Amino acid sequence: MQSGQCDADISPRPLPALTGSWMNHDSRLLALHGWLSARFGERAFTLAPASEDASFRRYFRVSFVDGQRSLIAMDAPPGKEDCRPFLNVARLFGAAGAHVPAIEATNLDAGFLLLEDLGGTTYLDELDAGAAQTGRADELYLSAIDTLVQIQRARAESELPPYDEALLRRELGLFPEWYVARQLRASLAPKDAGILAAAFSLIVANNLAQPRVHVHRDYHSRNLMVCDPLPGVIDFQDAVCGPITYDLVSLLKDAYVRWEEERVIDWCVRYWERARKAGLPVSADFHDFYRDFEWMGVQRHLKVAGIFARLCHRDGKQRYLADLPLVLDYLRRACARYRPLSPLADLLERLHGDSAKVGYTF
Repeated sequence: MQSGQCDADISPRPLPALTGSWMNHDSRLLALHGWLSARFGERAFTLAPASEDASFRRYFRVSFVDGQRSLIAMDAPPGKEDCRPFLNVARLFGAAGAHVPAIEATNLDAGFLLLEDLGGTTYLDELDAGAAQTGRADELYLSAIDTLVQIQRARAESELPPYDEALLRRELGLFPEWYVARQLRASLAPKDAGILAAAFSLIVANNLAQPRVHVHRDYHSRNLMVCDPLPGVIDFQDAVCGPITYDLVSLLKDAYVRWEEERVIDWCVRYWERARKAGLPVSADFHDFYRDFEWMGVQRHLKVAGIFARLCHRDGKQRYLADLPLVLDYLRRACARYRPLSPLADLLERLHGDSAKVGYTF
């Protein structure tokens, strides 16, 4: 196992506590403090940054002087963020049995939520601390797989936006727009643009043909918390109804943790067995399921490469580039294994230089 050194594409990262008069220069934080003060009355508390992400959302840990359990306050500025999807998905996933943060209080007009604090240790933190070298990794990942099956069993398509062709293609479009044009500073010749368009059509057709379930969209080591019970699930507000393999790809082909392929396949088999037992509509043949898993990974990693490049070049967040090599390695290996994607594999080689080829599977 190797872990990444960069922040998640659309998931939170810990921040150091700030001191002094920092709050006085932040009108949103002053308003949040006022709302909390009115709620808690005479009960003294402190606020410290708990995490940030690539959106406008911010999270603060509310610690009480009396030593009682801490809480998390979310700041989601109206007009830029909407708290209602978070509340809806928390309800859906919680009812399915996932350990999501309990909602303590809401102020939708102001864009504030008060949430249960699931602690400050992510799966990635635990793996970096040595869990990957022990049986603890299996405990973490099998718990995450069990929770994923629970979420997927509670599929109610009308409750979440569809992960439809328009969204899948919009995400894929980030790759040529931001990764190829801005990160690589390359222009695609008409022939190569045609290869990319044809590959996108094949990928989307595979994705749309997969059974549809609730999809977290960022179910990975930075959004799974080490708490009781395992895992705590966060950052789920962008959930949709879409391909059944998507969240498993996010978990096992994580942009921040590299596992040996044998272990990925083993965990895939464990998920597939549990999913079949739970009555989920996975393929009866594991070979077919694993092919869909890999093709879904191609879509996700093309998207993530575009997102990381956009965060760097549009938003000035260069740290996201540190995890690009792993994302691109997943992408190139999967494309090279499936003959219909071989033109895309060749295009990736031309964009990045020669790389070792692996054999095709069908």
